[in-house]
Amino acid sequence: MILIAASGLAREVLAMVRASGQYDVAGLLDDDEEINGVSVDGAPVLGSIDDAPYYTHALLLVCLASGRARESIVERLTAMGIQNSRYATAVDPSVQYPEGCRIGRGSILLRNVTLTASVTLGSHVVAMPSVTFTHDDDVADFASFAAGVSLGGAVRIGRAASLGMNSCVRERTLVGDYTTVGMGAAVLSNVPNGETWVGVPAQEIDRPAFTFGAGR
Repeated sequence: MILIAASGLAREVLAMVRASGQYDVAGLLDDDEEINGVSVDGAPVLGSIDDAPYYTHALLLVCLASGRARESIVERLTAMGIQNSRYATAVDPSVQYPEGCRIGRGSILLRNVTLTASVTLGSHVVAMPSVTFTHDDDVADFASFAAGVSLGGAVRIGRAASLGMNSCVRERTLVGDYTTVGMGAAVLSNVPNGETWVGVPAQEIDRPAFTFGAGR
């Protein structure tokens, strides 16, 4: 497997797959020329993201915490001819997900994530430790969940939405595409596309708020 981006998330994934033996990580690809040839926790940086098509026998995993950033990289790789079947899915052995749950390609689920029943996660979703998805939750591609997020039943999370640490969403609530939910927020009503909501109960704010994974 090749990890895309020499990020903090990549280091977490590297530690997870080494401990579980899920994959043999050949190295990482990153556009930062200054780290080309160096090692990240013992894994070499092999070149830039543009080199991905040359590694024809390796699965790829995009390790950027920002959903928008992951989406951009996947679009770039698609333009290079990378198919969806080339993406790995990394799930920590501690993750609970019964039959009937679906996890899309390219997704990353770290320690103690829980899926209870009939949960659907799209492609390239990232869930940090101790995230809880309950029955019938439906999560779109590229959504991001910081540690401790909890969703009630039948929640819908939009494309590339970002939910901050320890936030929660009431059952049967919609969080729209490209939205941001702040740390510790309690979402009790639908969040329209592209808005930022914070607080208890959560409500929209006009200025930019902290976004989980805004960096690397």
